[in-house]
Amino acid sequence: MSTSAWEENVPEPRANAGRILALMMQKRAFSVSFSTVALVMSGIVCCAALPPSARAWGNEGHRLVNKLAASSLPADVPGFLRTQAAIDEIEYLGPEPDRWRSPAEPELAAAQAPEHFIDLELADALGPLPHKRFDFLAEVYAAHQDPTKIGLQPWQTDEVWERLKAAMRQYRDLRAEGKDTAPVEQAIIFYAAWLGHYVADGSQPLHVTVKYNGWVGPNPNGYTTAHTIHYQFESPFVAANIHAADVAAKMTPVKLIEGDMFDAYVAYLRHTATYVEKVYQLEKVGGFVGAGTPESRAFTAERLAAGASMLRDMIYTAWIDSAQPVPDAYAGK
Repeated sequence: MSTSAWEENVPEPRANAGRILALMMQKRAFSVSFSTVALVMSGIVCCAALPPSARAWGNEGHRLVNKLAASSLPADVPGFLRTQAAIDEIEYLGPEPDRWRSPAEPELAAAQAPEHFIDLELADALGPLPHKRFDFLAEVYAAHQDPTKIGLQPWQTDEVWERLKAAMRQYRDLRAEGKDTAPVEQAIIFYAAWLGHYVADGSQPLHVTVKYNGWVGPNPNGYTTAHTIHYQFESPFVAANIHAADVAAKMTPVKLIEGDMFDAYVAYLRHTATYVEKVYQLEKVGGFVGAGTPESRAFTAERLAAGASMLRDMIYTAWIDSAQPVPDAYAGK
């Protein structure tokens, strides 16, 4: 979900509106219009009432993204990662982080809930996003805000990707030494699957906005304000109407991601955010009821394909980058 507002975990609003308003007005380098302030404040006080069973793209969507990504890895990725057994495992583990959100494990659920979303409007109010999680947390706490109300999605995703890259580097080393690679192969499969969950979350427009479950702020187009759109769009509609062939047909060609991965991933999230209003437009014409419409089905398949394509490319890039020499931490000291 694009939210920490699971009914069983977070009954209160995501953040204190007065504090965020004060922060935004104090930021000298950040230009804020009154309409922007109104939008953010409305998003804060509009708390979601999502069904407890709602879980991001739902079981079906997450499994689909992971399966298609793993099935389309290029041939120069190690063979063990392209076996049917590996693909099946990566598919099964797609929903895994949502399995950690049960009230039976309250500490785990609370700790990792913010890692599924980021409300970009709130994050951007603090300034440019730093690359390191604790640098962001320091900014949030300095502004007297709560990071669980803003979200930590890009940092979690980047950190899991770096775990994957580190495991792939270890695989290369062990193989070069003629040693057993079976244990690290299992680690790589797990990290690739774990990564897939967050990359899929990042393709869902309602995971990157304060409008995560009902329109907030000025609403001249009369979009729904009911706290039902998030679950309706990503779970029952996907399960009933979206099939692997629909999504596979919309995947992009394999590419190596150039430059810094955190920057590339944040750009991916910002592209996702450009579709927020489209979700509401489709909902307004009944696009997520029953079989929906041809446009809503095509849109949803494209969003899932974006997630599968990005996941495949991130796995591929981790493999290529894992061959690079490790920088000397003591160089120049």
